Amino acid sequence: MPADIVIHNGALMTFDEAQPQAEALAISGGKITHVGTDAEVMAQIGAETRVIDAQGGTVLPGFIDSHVHLFGGSVELEYLNLYGVKGLDEMRRLILPYAKANPDDKLLFCVMADYGILGTGSTLTRQDLDTILPDRPLAMFAPDHHTVWANTTALKAAGLLEGGEVDAGSEIVMGADGLASGELLEPGAYSPVLALTRHGGRDMLGLTSGKDPVPPATAQQREMDKDVIARGLAHCAAQGITGLHLMDGNRYQLELLSELEAEGRLICRCNVPFHLKGTDPVERIGHEAPAMRADYQGDKLRCIHVKMFIDGVIESGTALMLRPYPGDLGAGGNTGDEVFTQEHFVAACAEADRLGFQIAVHAIGDAAVRRTIDAFEAAQKANGTRDSRHRIEHIEVMHLDDLPRLSELGIVASLQPGHAPRGHIFPPEGVTNYLHPDQIPGAYAWQSIRESGAKVVFSTDWPVIPVDVMRSIKAAIAPLDLGADWADQSQSLTDTLASYTRDNAWVEFAEDRRGRLKPGMDADVAVLSHDLTQLAPKNITEAEARATIMGGELTFQR
Repeated sequence: MPADIVIHNGALMTFDEAQPQAEALAISGGKITHVGTDAEVMAQIGAETRVIDAQGGTVLPGFIDSHVHLFGGSVELEYLNLYGVKGLDEMRRLILPYAKANPDDKLLFCVMADYGILGTGSTLTRQDLDTILPDRPLAMFAPDHHTVWANTTALKAAGLLEGGEVDAGSEIVMGADGLASGELLEPGAYSPVLALTRHGGRDMLGLTSGKDPVPPATAQQREMDKDVIARGLAHCAAQGITGLHLMDGNRYQLELLSELEAEGRLICRCNVPFHLKGTDPVERIGHEAPAMRADYQGDKLRCIHVKMFIDGVIESGTALMLRPYPGDLGAGGNTGDEVFTQEHFVAACAEADRLGFQIAVHAIGDAAVRRTIDAFEAAQKANGTRDSRHRIEHIEVMHLDDLPRLSELGIVASLQPGHAPRGHIFPPEGVTNYLHPDQIPGAYAWQSIRESGAKVVFSTDWPVIPVDVMRSIKAAIAPLDLGADWADQSQSLTDTLASYTRDNAWVEFAEDRRGRLKPGMDADVAVLSHDLTQLAPKNITEAEARATIMGGELTFQR
C-alpha cells in the first residue's frame, strides 16, 4: 500500500539503537511505517503520496520543548520586544511609535527588557518611564518574567502606587518618597498590572495563580485567546517542534487547547500541569489535580504533572541561596525569597507523589535546588520509590555536594542552555556579579550534571528566550568562553539533540510512542535545511526547519 508521506534523500538521526542512521522514511496512518534506504522507501510512493526531498538535511524526531509558557509566549509575539535595547533614548525611540500604533491599549506593554536596560547600573524606576510616556499606562517585563517595571500611570491604574499586600516571595519595591518605585518583583506583586493588558492577564494566570479567570472569559475573549495560542503553535511548528511541556497550568488553558484540538488547530502536542502556589493549601492538590488529570489524557493534550516554584531568579536577588549574595544584592543578609516554607513544600511534594503525579519544580539557587532534592527524597521515603521522573527546572546554581544526589534519587535535570551567561542570549558578564567565586563550579554545570549520571533534558522556557531550537543548540554545543574560572560545559551535538527529542519524549512517559524514528512510532518528524553534523558548532544556527510533521500531518513547510 502506498505511503501517505515519504521523506527521502535525508541524513536521518533516528535515536533507534538498532538503526541509528538511514536515508529515508515512510509514514502512513499517523505512524512511521518504514525507515531505510531511498530505494526501499521510494518504492512506496503512490499517486497520493506527499514526497519531501530532504536535500541532504538532517531528519530527526520532532523537537519537544520541555519547558515553555505557551499562552504567554504566544501573546508576547504581539508586544513590543526590547531585547538588546539600552538607554532611555533608544527606549523612547521604539515605545512612542508603538504607543501611537496601539491607541486602544489600556496598557502599553513591552517584553524582554533587560535588568540593565538603562546601561548605567541603576534600576529602572517609574520616573524613568514617566519621561517616555507620562500620560498612558506603560509597563515592561524582564526576560525571566520575575520582574515588571511600570510607570506612575500604570501603578495608579493597578492600585499599586501606594504599595499593598503581596504573597510571600513577592515585593512592591517602595521608593524613598513612600510610593512604589516602579519595580514589582514576582507575580504576587505584578499581577494587577498584567490584568490591564490586551488579554487581561489571562495568559499569565496559569503561572501567577493556577486559577481560572474571574469573572469567566466571555465568548469573544475565548476566541481571541484561542486565536493567539494558535498563532503561537504555528510559530513553534516553524522551529521543527512537535511537542510542548507547559509549565503554567489551569483548566481554562486546557479548555482552550481542547477546543483548538476539536477545530483541528492543535498542531503541537501539549502537556499542561496543575499549578500549586506557595500560598495554596496542600489539600488543593487532592481536591483539584486528579480530576484535571482524568479529564485530559488524550494523545495530543494531557495533564500529568504538578508544577511549583520554590524561589525566584538570581538577577533580582530572589533565587534562594545557601548564603547571602555578594555586594549590594546581599544587603541585610539577603539569601533570596522563600516561596514555600520547607515544611509546606515537603508536604506538597509528598501529596503530589502519593497521587502518582510527576512533579516539576522551578529551583534556581543552590539552596532552592537542595531543598527540592530534600523534598523529593522525603516523598520517596513517605510513599516508596517509583518511576516518578520528577524534575528540577533550571538548576542554575548548585552546591557540588548535591550533584550526585540527582542520579541517586532518579531526579531529572531540566535545563535551558540559552539561559546561561555563556549562551549567547543574555549579557555574559551579568551573573558573575551575583555569585561568590566558589559558586561558579556549580553554576550552569550542564556537562558536570550529565557526567554525574543524571538524566538531562533541554528546553527554552519560552518566552524567557525565543523558542528557536537552533539558538539553544548553539548555546549547548558552542558556549562562550567565560575565562579560567568557568569550566568548559560544552555538550556534544548528539547528546544535545537527544535531550531535545528522545529524552524529552522519555520524560513525558512517551518513550514507547515518540522520540525515535522507528516503525510503529508516532510520525512526529522534523526535516532540517542542513546536515547538522557537517556544520561547525558556532554555525549551527544556519540550519532551520524545512518541514515539520506531527502525527502524520504536515504542520509546517518552509
